[in-house]
Amino acid sequence: MKAAFSAGRNAAAAVLLALALSACSNGHSGPSGPSWGANASFAPGWHRLGVAVVRAAADPFTWAPAAGAAILQAGNLDNDIAAWANEKTPVFGGRRTARSASDWLRTTSLALYAGTGLAAPVAPGEDWLGAKAGGFAAGGAAIAATAAATGLLKEAVGRERPLGQDDASFPSRHAALAAVGARLSRETLRHYDLAPGARIASDAGLAGLALMTGWARVEAGMHHPADVLAGAAIGNFLAVLASEALLRPAQRDTVALHVHPVGEGWRVHAALAF
Repeated sequence: MKAAFSAGRNAAAAVLLALALSACSNGHSGPSGPSWGANASFAPGWHRLGVAVVRAAADPFTWAPAAGAAILQAGNLDNDIAAWANEKTPVFGGRRTARSASDWLRTTSLALYAGTGLAAPVAPGEDWLGAKAGGFAAGGAAIAATAAATGLLKEAVGRERPLGQDDASFPSRHAALAAVGARLSRETLRHYDLAPGARIASDAGLAGLALMTGWARVEAGMHHPADVLAGAAIGNFLAVLASEALLRPAQRDTVALHVHPVGEGWRVHAALAF
């Protein structure tokens, strides 16, 4: 099992890096238009920030794991799954292997983001260094915010780990950092000219990387399933928030708000374009 996992993780990393490098070889921006980081703005304004918050919260990779974490709190399901995974370790074959795997997978997720960012194509005539600095500043802010948010929540919640090591179980920082790295990589790959099949493969690989990081923490006895789901939701939310608020070109018509008098009152109509 350990050998199979080692081969699988190396293959997954090779596939994702190959996608990034092959896209870079095209030498021009992808379907999103401007080069990654070229339009970075660190004063987005309240309107753009509000739209980014809504989009980050509405993203399936934010609300789905958050909902899953809440559902697992019903009854004793969360503890039961953790106990089963600690005893059986069905994927990694042992707690020590699972813990080592979680460290490697988390680091790989962040390394993939660094690699896709460095290799992202820059349009001719654009400032390469400026674009990279803008892109990594936004991503770095998301990563730093993820680490800080999980640390604060650990102290505030004080949930005991499944094996009683300490009371820093909720949420999982490993899962959060893997998720933020995976989503930042996905957002960066939007600026690559990838074929549809390659884009689907990269999205699936990145999602799988984040998922396996969280499950490894459960098998290692470091977290309950709800802890890793909450961590994944936090990391994804902050990655999308940073990408939408700091890197996307501002769009004036994203949100439309209309107020009309109706009888003795008012009718408010809001529209949000995704």
